[in-house]
Amino acid sequence: MSRQHERLDEDDVRVRPGRHKSRPRTKDRPEHLEATDAQVTTVDRGRFTILYTNGAEGYAVKARELGRKGIVVGDRVHVVGDPTGGLDSPARIVRREERSSVLRRTADDSDPVERILVANADQLAVVTATANPAPSPGLIDRALVAALDAGLRPILIITKVDVASPDELIATYAPLDVPIYLIGNKQVTEELRSALTDHHTVLVGHSGVGKSTMVNELVPDADRRIGHVNLVTGKGRHTSTSAIDFPLASGGSIIDTPGIRSFGLAHVTVEALIRPFEDLHALTENCPRSCSHDEPECALNNLDDPVLVSRVAGLRRLLRSRSESTD
Repeated sequence: MSRQHERLDEDDVRVRPGRHKSRPRTKDRPEHLEATDAQVTTVDRGRFTILYTNGAEGYAVKARELGRKGIVVGDRVHVVGDPTGGLDSPARIVRREERSSVLRRTADDSDPVERILVANADQLAVVTATANPAPSPGLIDRALVAALDAGLRPILIITKVDVASPDELIATYAPLDVPIYLIGNKQVTEELRSALTDHHTVLVGHSGVGKSTMVNELVPDADRRIGHVNLVTGKGRHTSTSAIDFPLASGGSIIDTPGIRSFGLAHVTVEALIRPFEDLHALTENCPRSCSHDEPECALNNLDDPVLVSRVAGLRRLLRSRSESTD
C-alpha cells in the first residue's frame, strides 16, 4: 500500500460524475495538513489518551483510514479535530509516525502472534524486589532478552533492599554489564532519577515489586494504585491494568505496565540476542553453521579469560531463558 493511500480519510466525499458532466470520479482525499502532533499515553478499549506537544491532554479514536494499523502506548501520531472535545467528542488519529522501536512479547513460546507492548521507548527497566515477592530470575532474564531484541538499553532496578540483601542479584547480573539501581525504604535515589531523565523508559516486573510506588514517587500526581503481596502464594496482586506513559518533570517519561507473569519470546532469534554482546559476537565467527552458542562445538567454549567465561555463562543463561517458564 502506498504512503498516499495510508493517509486516506473515510469522511472525504467521493465525487461522482453527473448525468451530463464529464468530471471523473476521484478517490483523492485531503492530506490533513492541519493535523496536530501528539503522543499516545494510554489505550482503553479503542479510545486513546493523547498528549499534545503543548502539554495539553486530550482523547482520540482511530480514523478508519488507518485500517488494521495498530496504535499503542508511545506512538507518535497526527490528530485532527477539537483537542478539547473530551470523551464525548474525541479527536481522530489520522496518521501514525514511523516507530523508532517496538517492545514485543508473545503469549508463550509457541505463539506465532507478536504483541507490541510499547512503541518508541529507548530504555527498559526490569524492576524486581529482593523479597515479597521473591526475585524471578526467569522473568528478569526474559525481559532483558526482549530489551536486547528491541534495541532498548536494559537497566535493573532492585527494590526492597531494606528488607533483604541484593548482593546475590547484583552478582548474577554483573557479568552482563546491566546498570543496577537500588531502592530501599521506597526512596528513589538521585542516581536513578538521573538514569531516567531524558529517556523513554518502560517499567517491567511482577506485581508487588514496587513499580507503582516508584511511579508515585517519580510522578507525584500519577496516583497509581498500590497492591499487596498474597501471603500464601507470595505473588503480587495486579493493581495497574493498563500501560500508561507518564512525562517526567526532568525530561523524558516512564511507561508503567501491568504486572506480568509470563514473557513469551517466540519472536526472538539467537542472532538478535547475541549481537549486542560485541566482544562475544566477534568470537562466534568461528562457530559451526547454525550454532546455538550453547553446544559442545561452540567457539565460546574453552575460553581462558575469566571475565569472558563469566559473560558467556550469563549469555547462555539468557539463551536458555527463551524456552523456560517464568512462573
